[in-house]
Amino acid sequence: MTDMTFAVRVAAIRDVAHDVRLFELVAEGEAPLPSFVAGAHIDVILGEGMIRQYSLLNAPDELHRYVIAVAREADGRGGSAHMHDALSIGDSLRVSAPRCHFGLVEAAPNSVLIAGGIGITPIWCMIQRLIAIGASWELHYAARTRTHAALLDDIERGSADTGRVRTYFNLEGDPLMDLRQIVAGAPSGSHFYCCGPLPLLEAYRAACTTVSENQVHFEQFAAAAPAALDGGYEIELARSGKTLAVAPGESILDALRGAGLSASYSCREGICGSCETAVLGGTPDHRDAILTDAERAEGRTMMICCSGSLSPRLILDL
Repeated sequence: MTDMTFAVRVAAIRDVAHDVRLFELVAEGEAPLPSFVAGAHIDVILGEGMIRQYSLLNAPDELHRYVIAVAREADGRGGSAHMHDALSIGDSLRVSAPRCHFGLVEAAPNSVLIAGGIGITPIWCMIQRLIAIGASWELHYAARTRTHAALLDDIERGSADTGRVRTYFNLEGDPLMDLRQIVAGAPSGSHFYCCGPLPLLEAYRAACTTVSENQVHFEQFAAAAPAALDGGYEIELARSGKTLAVAPGESILDALRGAGLSASYSCREGICGSCETAVLGGTPDHRDAILTDAERAEGRTMMICCSGSLSPRLILDL
């Protein structure tokens, strides 16, 4: 679990689309909430071992509240059902400080924002920031129908130029989003951002193969690959001076916890970044959904909740 959490109170709840509910969280007491940047997310601790990650969708200058939106997942792990069915206005929760692996490059000449379904949440936060700084942007937003398009009314009201917003509602007969054309038609120097279901992210990455990697940004809230649980290697902990064996069937995080050592973690799927650890030696077997291809090739950092080792020994900055 992440090391630092703090109490918030549910100040408001409203439905913003079919099976999507918005939660406004405010600090317990008078202190402002920790600051955040566009694209950030928080961990929400729901009890009984449930920790879920949700993107912040309100404007980054609103330090009096965090706003998240949660889509009910019929085949999920129980977190969304708990948020929808068990939480009421006035309830208290514990959340982490915001973290961001999906940061907005504010100096870009243009930002092309692509969202599918509930992936609109960090994108809407980015739009509000881009509007505030007077930057150029465009949004391409896909959902099953308009009633499934969370926050669309807020986006259309909040955008001074609604011509920047393009919607694709496949069950209403709209054509599919042509990602290759969107990328090819963007102004030179544009940065691209995408958040949504895995098929959309895969198509997005395929469409961006001709774009410099540092201009391509994405975030997903599902594991990118099965965790590396083959074991059979050692981890040397440079700071503590310990060496541990990682057995078949366990992760590096499991080995650390089994030895009574503490480590920050949250999602256990390589999607939140809280367990990111510096690698001082050896070759990681990356299974996360955060690091870029270049970062994986450098091998200087890894997510110990899901990634393993391709070498007999890893040396970690722990």
